[in-house]
Amino acid sequence: MTTDNFQSNQRSAIVLLRMLIGWHFLYEGVVKIFNPNWTAKYYLLSAESFTKPFFTWLAGDGLIGFVDFMNILCLVIVGLALILGVFERLGAVVGILLLLLYYFAHPAFPGASQAGTEGSYFLINKNLIEAAALYVIYLCPTGQYFGLRGFFSPTSLKPISN
Repeated sequence: MTTDNFQSNQRSAIVLLRMLIGWHFLYEGVVKIFNPNWTAKYYLLSAESFTKPFFTWLAGDGLIGFVDFMNILCLVIVGLALILGVFERLGAVVGILLLLLYYFAHPAFPGASQAGTEGSYFLINKNLIEAAALYVIYLCPTGQYFGLRGFFSPTSLKPISN
């Protein structure tokens, strides 16, 4: 028995959104794992606006290895959590934090070099939109409908009665 007020097609839409965003995160993480030359250093060093000193600090030689590792780890964990439908609220929060870091490294502020490029418009870019979608997933977790959380829920573990 469900306790929310969503219709089946609404739950299906949120599950689809969760799965698509999960795939995006997982793919980004896996691609970085299999590219031995990948590093976030150049992305961080090209940061703009008031956040530039923070991202330049993250790109320093003493931190960049840890930053690269944590970026990949978080991408993969968020992707798996969303795809598998387990800990999806935690995955959504971590995903939002990552996306906000990406947004503030290269914000769509007027005058920024990337403002107006594909996916980056006046104040809004793809990262901000995906973060908003993850907020919806946080508010409406769907793992109990389609995911491991539903498979291992207490109601699914009840013995079958005759």
